[in-house]
Amino acid sequence: MNVMSAVAGAAQIGGVMVGAPLVLGLMRQVRVRSEGRCGAGILQPWRDLRKQLRKQQVTPLGTTLVFAAAPVVVAATTLLIAAVVPLVATGSPLDPVADLFAVVGLLFLGTVALTLAGIDTGTSFGGMGASREITIAALVEPTILLAVFALSIPARSANLGAIVGFTLANPGEVVSLAGILAFVALVIVVIAETGRLPVDNPATHLELTMVHEAMVLEYAGPKLAIVEWASAMRLTVLLALLANLFLPWGIAGDQPTLLGVGIGIAAISVKVAVAAIVLAGAEVFIAKLRLFRVPELLAGSFLLALLAVSSANFFAAQG
Repeated sequence: MNVMSAVAGAAQIGGVMVGAPLVLGLMRQVRVRSEGRCGAGILQPWRDLRKQLRKQQVTPLGTTLVFAAAPVVVAATTLLIAAVVPLVATGSPLDPVADLFAVVGLLFLGTVALTLAGIDTGTSFGGMGASREITIAALVEPTILLAVFALSIPARSANLGAIVGFTLANPGEVVSLAGILAFVALVIVVIAETGRLPVDNPATHLELTMVHEAMVLEYAGPKLAIVEWASAMRLTVLLALLANLFLPWGIAGDQPTLLGVGIGIAAISVKVAVAAIVLAGAEVFIAKLRLFRVPELLAGSFLLALLAVSSANFFAAQG
């Protein structure tokens, strides 16, 4: 690791922290413009965070350390994922531990922390949202493992940087059967993991449809700001990782230069912005699924990931 690798790693963390609310604001603006409304602007999530950070902290009676620590755990795991995965350069400071098992484990750790916080409140809404969230996670996390594992078979490595580097050297793998199946599966699970339509509606507070919002209903003030910030960062990181796994062009290599880091920052910014616009535009025409239909959708994505692994193994054996 050289100095520029550390700079690239710092740029990944700083870019996710600063850019995540902007990504969320961009998606909201695309939706309201598509619906014929003006909207509050791309910077509105930052204004909301500033307002929440200035409010008095309110803690429900009867909650324990689990409720207090959950926002920090979610934010910390998300930032660690941002430091590990190849967003700006493939040779990050934590590249030796940047494998898919570590990333999925960190994602699941954040999810479990938030579900335990929802249960810790002792309210019916918190328990309902936690049970729904953990049901979704039980289907999402194995699908992520299988889909990225399918990409790792031709690369002969579970390291995410190695997978991205292999795709750069072999762009034809993107349009292979395994690549297409893995891409569709990952798109579905990223939508589910980040609580977007049709799995969840982040703009609703209807009791019968809430998942994520039900778990954080008792948070207020600075802790609510941390939870919302962490959710936006998780969305940004997953969109960026999805883009670089299949369209890694522009990312700096293992020994990045200052120019390469700059190009990498610009490239991932454009990719995430385009992905956010496409996702937000699609949400305008998608209705939320009924709750008992969500496992069917996620089971379909799991099957696609399993088929991707099978096809990748088959072509690897043929090769």
